[in-house]
Amino acid sequence: MRAIVVMFDSLNRRMLPPYGAEGVHAPNFQRLARSTAMFNNCYAGSMPCMPARREMHTGRHNFLHRSWSPLEPFDDSVPEILKGQGVYTHLVTDHQHYWEDGGATYHNRFSTYEFFRGQEGDAWKGHVAPATAPATLNADNQLTRQDWINREYLKEETDHPQTRTFDAGLEFMQTNVDQDRWMLQIECFDPHEPFFSYDKHRKQYGLEDAEGPYFDWPSYRRVIEEDDVVDRARNEYLSLLSMCDRSLGRVMDFMDEHDMWQDTLLMVCTDHGFLLGEHGWWGKSVQPWYDETIHTPLFIWDPRTNVSGQTRESLVQTIDFGPTLLEFFGVDRTTDMQGKPLVSVIESDEPVREAALFGIFGSHVNVTDGRYVYMRSCATPANTPLFDYTLMPMHMRSRFKVEELREAVLVDGFSFTKGVPLLRVPGWTMGSPYGFGTLLFDLEWDPHQENPLKDTQLEQRMATLLVELMRANEAPAEQFVRLGLPGTGPVGEEHLLIEQHWPQVVASKAPAARVQDFPADAIVATVPLSALLKNQHQRETLVAAMPALGNGASLAMFATRTVVEAAAMTPNLRVAEILKLESALSQADN
Repeated sequence: MRAIVVMFDSLNRRMLPPYGAEGVHAPNFQRLARSTAMFNNCYAGSMPCMPARREMHTGRHNFLHRSWSPLEPFDDSVPEILKGQGVYTHLVTDHQHYWEDGGATYHNRFSTYEFFRGQEGDAWKGHVAPATAPATLNADNQLTRQDWINREYLKEETDHPQTRTFDAGLEFMQTNVDQDRWMLQIECFDPHEPFFSYDKHRKQYGLEDAEGPYFDWPSYRRVIEEDDVVDRARNEYLSLLSMCDRSLGRVMDFMDEHDMWQDTLLMVCTDHGFLLGEHGWWGKSVQPWYDETIHTPLFIWDPRTNVSGQTRESLVQTIDFGPTLLEFFGVDRTTDMQGKPLVSVIESDEPVREAALFGIFGSHVNVTDGRYVYMRSCATPANTPLFDYTLMPMHMRSRFKVEELREAVLVDGFSFTKGVPLLRVPGWTMGSPYGFGTLLFDLEWDPHQENPLKDTQLEQRMATLLVELMRANEAPAEQFVRLGLPGTGPVGEEHLLIEQHWPQVVASKAPAARVQDFPADAIVATVPLSALLKNQHQRETLVAAMPALGNGASLAMFATRTVVEAAAMTPNLRVAEILKLESALSQADN
């Protein structure tokens, strides 16, 4: 028995023809749907990239206890468990987060691994001189500057890290096609931004001769571009998706040629999706986890079932991926794993859960029963209390600062930490969910989540489901406090928030302020925040309006942006408020 996991990053199910997309060239995804069980109700859990991978390893959610992080010493790891049970595990990937501080413990859980460099501003090729970049509307930060350098070394599709990753996966398959008991994970960073592909794919969407600035890397914020610019970025994404489709086809071709379908499990999945202008937003993480980002594609061929060309409606999650692999190889899951093997879902669509929990550290905590989605905001603007629990004090791309660790306290752990105490460190987020309010949607009648509901009885039922799942996951006591939910006892009407938050819900749906809304020489539209924050009075004015600027980690993400661009990352700064800021900043400058 063998298993192949093909994992993409930021693969939006609504852009795939098997899930109803039109005008998208992805014949191998259509072929995949004919060859597998296709899941219509798969939801991610802990967001974004490395938290999702931690779920794949451990079979349990982690976003209530920890932000982006390495695997912890007490974490179970499915590849490591398989390795210990005589299953050879191999990882090939171009996902550069594995060699950053916040991902450094994942790859060594495999028997062997191969990395390929060059994705998303990966600190790869060393050029002291500034990058030579064309005219661009792309995000502007250290990653994007490095990305232009990296692209100089990716002239041909054969050079691209996606291609090289699949080359390596196919090499492993060829080398070991006659061997038994192995698991291969081909993990591709695409179609994550930047949506960098080649004219072979771009011409299918009319982009090979496109005029005007490059735009294949939107910032995570509200859409402030015109519709034709939005369409261009969307088509750049589709071009890269078509390139992914070609790579997927190479794996399926090999399986056909070597008759591997008889004894080899194939799972094709992703960590999350990506907003391409839907809801007036780009990206993920700084806004609620709408359907386009959290409701993910999943395809599984299990040779024991012979189920292909069929859809499955049961609610499943990322935490089920690891237990599914363990069960396939006859290995028991650990007692700390909350995910379930999916063989019964594949065979007969037998449900494995009533509801699914999902979210990102410090933001909305969400639950769905497959029809309704409840997004619970913090109860107050402070969005506190909030703590990281860890023995691996790493952020995404840095170690915890000494100033952070001075506030650390050693506390008792949880049942899944296996008797190990933990550091409790004050946590932070890029933004607060409070400006969006608490949201409730009916996906049956409102699949695009355009009309939030105000229904007390339904909110109470969904809040009860949420509390039950939070308790089952041993959510820290302060998470219930932050969200205004009971740590013990039933959820009552006094715990409901939609009515109270309705003004934020309505306000957050208003369109973003755009550059053309301000005078050509407006400070808010022309001067980077890094320059404004050097003036003490301007700093005080800005931090009062955008509290995230008072946090050094957040500030690094905003430094090169103008006020208008930074405001596009929040749900509540509109033209009127920004005009007031313009006046205040002008006075502070005198």
